[in-house]
Amino acid sequence: MELTPTKVQMIDLSRKEDGTNSTETFARDVAAGLGQSPKSLPSRYFYDAAGSKLFQDIMALPEYYLTRCEFKVLTENRQEIARHFANSSFFHLIDLGAGDALKTKILLRELDGQQSAFDYVPVDISGDAMRQLSDSLHREMPAVHVQAVVGEYFQALEWLHAHKSERKVVLFLGSNIGNFKPDESRNFLKTICSYLDPGDKLLVGVDLRKDPDTILSAYNDAAGVTAEFNLNLLRRINRELGGDFDLSQFRHYPIYNPHEGVMRSFLVSTQAQDVYIRDTGQTFHFDAWEAIHTENSHKYSMRQVEELGKACGFGIETVFQDDACGYADVLFTVT
Repeated sequence: MELTPTKVQMIDLSRKEDGTNSTETFARDVAAGLGQSPKSLPSRYFYDAAGSKLFQDIMALPEYYLTRCEFKVLTENRQEIARHFANSSFFHLIDLGAGDALKTKILLRELDGQQSAFDYVPVDISGDAMRQLSDSLHREMPAVHVQAVVGEYFQALEWLHAHKSERKVVLFLGSNIGNFKPDESRNFLKTICSYLDPGDKLLVGVDLRKDPDTILSAYNDAAGVTAEFNLNLLRRINRELGGDFDLSQFRHYPIYNPHEGVMRSFLVSTQAQDVYIRDTGQTFHFDAWEAIHTENSHKYSMRQVEELGKACGFGIETVFQDDACGYADVLFTVT
């Protein structure tokens, strides 16, 4: 299938079928999380425009090994990865949680250089991130067809399944699979598989188990950028939902459990206080030193990765790994 340059397209799926919009869903999720015990907030709400920028800053930190390791894996294996993706048939390259697509661009340039028959479908909940990415791709790689989707992962996959019959290759990079609890990761991958056909592929970035001190430092950098990233979640609630969080009364607290292989991040209230959030119509009480759980990051063994894929309808096609960094990009195929 021969492609010629076209304008970048944007699809906005952020309005729900039940008529609610993303702000209403945000308010509902915040009310549910802060209304339970122990308190929690969904990590997907980290990524407004400010949160996306802070995460880009985190990726450049000396402590944050994950980005450097995956860059190394993708750069050193880009030709082989592109060959695994491409064959004689056209395919959609679907990038879940694309953000600025800094790592994905390594593969896009290789696929473009090999004149592979594909289009690029970045998916992100942040409309700002998708507009910025679309603009940058139009400048940098004008020959690549881009159809950016604003919405949740499964909204995008459902839309693609209904409207696109061609072969699909899904990217889930950046060790984002680690943000799910074990049962959530299984459900997530099973749902992805349900929107794919036999032979479709999934490339997943996985952070492997390693020195606990190395892991903890990556989520507790000396410059305090990760702390700002975590606190920005409260700042977003204040701005978008009319909250009155005093950020000076909360602190970032990370902890790594090597027995479970999970990194957890919290926001801890340093004093007893009440917080009102206008769009929920509720006041939430915090005891002194009460915590809000904001994020998990699970670290895997390769045996766990293989077992997870098999349980979800995938077989491992190949593994691209940098042993020194303890990071892997695992290419699954729908069986």
